[in-house]
Amino acid sequence: MISIAVCDDELLDCLTISAQIRTIMEEMGNAFCVEQFRSGEELLKSLGRFDVVFLDILMEGMDGMETARRCRKLAFNKMLVFFSSSRDYVFDAYDVEAFHYLVKPVDQGKLRNVLKRVMERERQVSQNYIMVSRERQMRKLFLDSIWYFEIQGRQIQVHEEQGVFTWYEQIGTLEKQLRGKGFFRCHKSYLINLKYVEIYNRQEAILDNGERIPIARRRYERFCQEMVDYMKKSGGIL
Repeated sequence: MISIAVCDDELLDCLTISAQIRTIMEEMGNAFCVEQFRSGEELLKSLGRFDVVFLDILMEGMDGMETARRCRKLAFNKMLVFFSSSRDYVFDAYDVEAFHYLVKPVDQGKLRNVLKRVMERERQVSQNYIMVSRERQMRKLFLDSIWYFEIQGRQIQVHEEQGVFTWYEQIGTLEKQLRGKGFFRCHKSYLINLKYVEIYNRQEAILDNGERIPIARRRYERFCQEMVDYMKKSGGIL
C-alpha cells in the first residue's frame, strides 16, 4: 500500500486535491491511504509514514519550498510533488529534487499521469529488497531506505529511516548479496549505501543524515572508484 500526504493551508484546496487523488487511485485499483495536513510544521512531524508528498508552495508560515528543504535534510528520499497557483517556482523545485510540478487548479488528466508515474516508480523501488530472518520470521528490507549496515559481534544492524533492525548474519555473506546494488564495504564493520554519501575523505564518509562512517585506508581507492561508478549509473556524472 502506498501512503500519500497532501499539505495545503487552504482547506478547500487540500480537500479537493485529496478527493481527486482518492478517485484516481480507486479507479486504478491501487491500495493507498491519503492524509491531509494544513502546515509544513504539521507534515514534518509525521513525514516518515509517507511514500509521496503533495505539497503546496504558497503557504502561510513555513512555505512549501522551505518544507521541502527540511524534508530532504531529514533524509526523506521519497517523492515530492508540488502544486501551486503560480508557475514562478518551477526551477526552484529542481533544487529539492521534486518529482513533478502541478499548477492549480489541478487538471484531472495531468494528476492521473503523475499518479501513474508515482505508482510505477514505487513498484520499481519495492522490487529492490532483501529478505532477512529473525526469530523464525522473515522480514523484507527495502534497500532504498537503508543508510548502512553495521556488524556488532555476530549481529548485523541495519540503520534505516524507521530506526535500527538487528538480525544474525555474516557481513561477508551480506556483502556478496548486495554486490551491484549500490552498497560498498568501506570498513570491515560497515556496508554503506552510496546513494546517501554526501561528503567523503580518506578517513570517513558523511551521510545525508549527518552520520559519519569510517573508511579503512586500504579500501579508500576502491571506495572512490565505486562512488564514481555509482554516480555515472545514477546520472550524477555526464
